[in-house]
Amino acid sequence: MTEPTLAAARADHDAWRRERRDSVTAPTGNLALVETRWLPDGARPNLASERQGAAASVTVTSLKRRNIDTGADEYGLRFWDAASPAIRAFEQISTFPYDPDWVVEATFTPVDAGRTIPFEHIRDNGGTRELVVPGDITFRRGGVDYRFAAFDDGGVLLLVFGDPTNGRDDDTGTYGSGRFLFVQRADDGGFGQPGTVTLDFNRAFVPPCGFSAQYNCPLPPAQNRFAEPVIAGEKQVRFTGGFDIYSA
Repeated sequence: MTEPTLAAARADHDAWRRERRDSVTAPTGNLALVETRWLPDGARPNLASERQGAAASVTVTSLKRRNIDTGADEYGLRFWDAASPAIRAFEQISTFPYDPDWVVEATFTPVDAGRTIPFEHIRDNGGTRELVVPGDITFRRGGVDYRFAAFDDGGVLLLVFGDPTNGRDDDTGTYGSGRFLFVQRADDGGFGQPGTVTLDFNRAFVPPCGFSAQYNCPLPPAQNRFAEPVIAGEKQVRFTGGFDIYSA
């Protein structure tokens, strides 16, 4: 990579970091989520009623998931506070310096429609949820062949991965439960076509559950774990005054 190209890549990375800060501190950003309330079986959200009694800084939205045991639809409410304690205490997302060596070209190979892989989620007490994985992502790095599974997250591929930096208690330590990465297609192909994808681990990010305990994030499956430390991307969410999302 030439110096001008590297300088441009670093500038893009700095812009991405600013966008991330703006995103997580937005009125409905990750730091604003103060409550996720699941409704009793059969109940549907009444947004008008909930919004009527909410403070001016609070936004109320609805969400849906499948029951982990029965597969039946469950409905819930989310409450976002633009003046949440987490937003007030937020300092920064610590991040590794940009490293072009962590921009990895990989091959995407589609599989039959409907293939799912069980993903354990952080708040499901060891239970798993089946997520659609449209294909395999394969590459070789450091003499190791990898076959990663990224799931369909609303029309884009989201990779949930782990590596030896997770939970480390030093300057290279990253979020303990793993990190996320959006997979970039290097051509105009969709999920149904094989092709090259880019894994820019400089844009690996702390999942939403690192900003609020009200999220239920998927954890990296065994096949999505690196043998070597991934010294790229976001590390940790930093707060002032000893703030802890689990005691907020």
